[in-house]
Amino acid sequence: MTSSKKWKKFSPETLQLLFTAVDEDDIVNQDATLPEVIDFNCTQENINDNYALCLQFWEDGFDRPELLGLVRKLARGNGFTEAERMQYKYIRARYKHLRFAQRLYSKSHMSSSMFRQTTVFLGHFQDAFRNRNKKNISRYSMILYMYLSFPCWKLVHYGLRHPELDTVSGFIADRQQQILTLRQLIAKPLLTGTEFHDVRKIISQQVSYYDTLRSIDPGNLDAYKISRFLSNINGLMGDRHDVMVADKLSGRRPYEEPALLDDNIRQPLELLLERCPV
Repeated sequence: MTSSKKWKKFSPETLQLLFTAVDEDDIVNQDATLPEVIDFNCTQENINDNYALCLQFWEDGFDRPELLGLVRKLARGNGFTEAERMQYKYIRARYKHLRFAQRLYSKSHMSSSMFRQTTVFLGHFQDAFRNRNKKNISRYSMILYMYLSFPCWKLVHYGLRHPELDTVSGFIADRQQQILTLRQLIAKPLLTGTEFHDVRKIISQQVSYYDTLRSIDPGNLDAYKISRFLSNINGLMGDRHDVMVADKLSGRRPYEEPALLDDNIRQPLELLLERCPV
């Protein structure tokens, strides 16, 4: 099995633009604005190029021994230096961005099972070492050893290089469906924890699209504006979700108890829906 498919390659400058965009995609900036209309039109070249950049961002950003070395260090009871903590954070960010790309651009609009699971377990492992949970560090390091083993790595890599990408009409229809789902959720006065998380997943996926678009075409001011606007919502929802999880762990409030959506989140979401052509 070889990863022989040829994908377009982008310059180091474009990769750095994407790194910057991804690093900003949860920064709160309530002064961010939107264009009057959000244009969903695109071309097949846009879809192919966007996926190619996300793939290169993942492939060129680290290698398997590097990630395994970080996992082994913690599993042996050693802590990370600040540089290693950031190194791990950015590797996981590359996984998440490519997982969003699979959901956005593939015909199935799903992330492949093994890659999705690896991304999830990288997140659980990060939670474990942040909370100094030795039991979970040991548990998830063993799982990651399996997922990062050479045979699994080759299988995952092959799948990432050989997706069936969607057509323009299919891609646009999927984005429109996400907006319709978002509209249905936001119409509710109260949201459960799961519904709140569903809203955030849609926003995170859409910000990843505009992060990639603005990196390939730095002159696309609409893409930049939408990216920053969605990043503000993403950051606000992330902060709110941290509070929800803390309340659940402390017993103050069940995660699934319906709650009002904060106005500083609801208002930009409603403006986003007004500007979308659905």
